[in-house]
Amino acid sequence: MRRIGIDVGGTNTDAVLIEQGKVVRAVKAPTSEDVTTGILDSLQRLGATGVLKSGRVDGVMIGTTHFINAVVQRRHLTKVAALRLGMPASASLPPFCDWPEDLARLVRGGVWMVEGGHEYDGRLFMPLDEAAVVEAAHEMKATGLRSVGISSIFSPLDPSHEKRAAELVAGIIPDASITCSSDLGRIGLLERENAGLLNAALADLARDTIAAFEKAIGDSGIAAPLFITQNDGTVAEAGQARRLPVYSFASGATNSMRGAAYLSGLSDAMVIDVGGTTTDVGQLRNGFPREANSVVKVGGVRTLFRMPDLLSIGLGGGSHVVLDPLEVGPLSVGYRLLKDGIAFGGSQLTTTDIAIASGVLDLGDKEKVAYLDGEICRKVFAEAARMAEEAIDRMKTEAGDVPLIAVGGGAFLIPDRLPGVSRVIHVEHGDCANAVGAAIAQVSGECDQIFKDMTRRDAIDAARTIANDRAIAAGADRKSLATIDSEDMPLAYLPGNSVRVRVRVVGDVAAG
Repeated sequence: MRRIGIDVGGTNTDAVLIEQGKVVRAVKAPTSEDVTTGILDSLQRLGATGVLKSGRVDGVMIGTTHFINAVVQRRHLTKVAALRLGMPASASLPPFCDWPEDLARLVRGGVWMVEGGHEYDGRLFMPLDEAAVVEAAHEMKATGLRSVGISSIFSPLDPSHEKRAAELVAGIIPDASITCSSDLGRIGLLERENAGLLNAALADLARDTIAAFEKAIGDSGIAAPLFITQNDGTVAEAGQARRLPVYSFASGATNSMRGAAYLSGLSDAMVIDVGGTTTDVGQLRNGFPREANSVVKVGGVRTLFRMPDLLSIGLGGGSHVVLDPLEVGPLSVGYRLLKDGIAFGGSQLTTTDIAIASGVLDLGDKEKVAYLDGEICRKVFAEAARMAEEAIDRMKTEAGDVPLIAVGGGAFLIPDRLPGVSRVIHVEHGDCANAVGAAIAQVSGECDQIFKDMTRRDAIDAARTIANDRAIAAGADRKSLATIDSEDMPLAYLPGNSVRVRVRVVGDVAAG
């Protein structure tokens, strides 16, 4: 196995080459404003010694913040036509009804609601009004809309109405980018619909971004398939990621946690990832991040994604430091650290300057920070440790001491001892753990569905088959698939021995 992992952070773009399970080379390059230039630069640095030309590369795995940044920053979003199949029910809560108004204004291209959908047990709720769908498609075309989000009541149980509506819309608008909410899974109409609408709003950005990634890889002379990392610590091949970019929202922090597990050899531990701008704290279970149980909001929009349970605080290697009164973060110089930091000729005091002054880091010009005495440095490090300790305590699920893996370019801020922590583990290549996590990622598939008129065992088997098929569609090798998460819940209030089953499987990337 020979893979390249790349992770685009707010400050640095990290790249690693992993061969036969070992990190052969790791590099950092400043993240560029267009992001793609930083990726190209990191690939050029990675290949500077000729290691990339010494053999075939099996895959390039990239973790990107492009998509979540677009939603949070309200930039590069496409107008979306929202088509809901569920009338006469649900009329009082139309699509976009619970979105922040500023985001809704940018994305809402039009709303159409027609008859269709299914009941909670899979029975037909209303026949699909195909004539109304066709009429809606003509209206979408007339207004110039080319991105469509289709949702239907209980479509995870029966997606047939969404699929048929997509066929009808594609017949009228052949170049339309269509997202069906059933492809995003999980029960819950509004949250699933919101996820579909966000996905549709990212259609153009996903196409352009992934095309730029492919060009950067090609320009570097690397002939290897491209994979994009996902929220749950796995990857999907570029075509799947282009179609469902919302699955990459939280991939950066997840990559770091997976990389921490890989580099430390621990599958159950707390992880603190200190980047240039923020610090993320989470918990590993069986080598994967613990998932959030609650509804996840992205840019103020309620969704039901597979998102890691993380706590983020404004602490990083580029964090602003104010000495009187003492304050660390939350502002950061970000990717401008090498220009704005005092040790690099700038005027902004950062935590990296403190580390250089105290001898922890050998970077920049130490003479420029010589005025920072030992007492000042100790106070800043103590404040950073206090912030980290508080974040770890908030994320722990047990009273006793737990092991902590410290990774990220700013991991020098984490001391070797912390209250509530049995041991602090600093790993080799920990500053590039995010890229390592991307490089070693597997492919996943998930099913969250209600089954009826089946035994419990048959329902679990059916869910596992669906999850396996989705993993294979995302680029997994069928022979390597394994179930890592399975839960079932009998639903006594539904007829026909109904049971809700959620299964998640992972597998190795299929050979090209």
